[in-house]
Amino acid sequence: MVKVANFYVGSAIAILTSVGLAVAARADTVDARCDIYPVGEDRATSSGLCSFSQRQGAVGIQLQNGQRYDLQPVGDQPGNYVDQNGQAAYRQSGLGDRGQIYRLSNESIYVYWDTAPYESGASNSAPTSPVANNPNDGTLTARSSNARINVRSQPTINSSAPHYGLVGDRVQILRCVQDTDTRGSDLNWCNVRFPNSGATGWIRSDFIIFSDGGE
Repeated sequence: MVKVANFYVGSAIAILTSVGLAVAARADTVDARCDIYPVGEDRATSSGLCSFSQRQGAVGIQLQNGQRYDLQPVGDQPGNYVDQNGQAAYRQSGLGDRGQIYRLSNESIYVYWDTAPYESGASNSAPTSPVANNPNDGTLTARSSNARINVRSQPTINSSAPHYGLVGDRVQILRCVQDTDTRGSDLNWCNVRFPNSGATGWIRSDFIIFSDGGE
């Protein structure tokens, strides 16, 4: 394997702090992107649009597939909850002003305020891919900061991986297609280009934090 990029950024997405404050101060529901990770797994089982609401400390997260999470605050410490099944849950830092992380008994929910490249009209079964030839920027991500992220020759885990990227590497999103490795998958495969080396390849969408195409 060849390391294709060595470019790191402090933050993948610039989100105004006022967005987070609006969620906390009002009973609004906002569009977001949610990545769902089973406990102990470093790959998301789904990634797509969701809605996030917060009312008097209670948090509601609605996924496009119909799954809903309702978290009620408990105790005196902020960030401690009980979910709709009576199981303990808590909010964890780690995303800064890009979003929030919620740890549940069986899974973790990463809520990102930035919804690109998904559109508000995306279907329940799969997110909308970026328009071909209208690239967006993204940053590689993984549960482990030391992970090597495979850059594959084709949009499938069964293809070769002649290159790899690292967490924090910036990439240009050329186009995305639906993941067909797993039936019913909500993930995409995205053809990316590393701006420093010019190398291209395919990376699954749960390893990419999408931005709006700006710096």
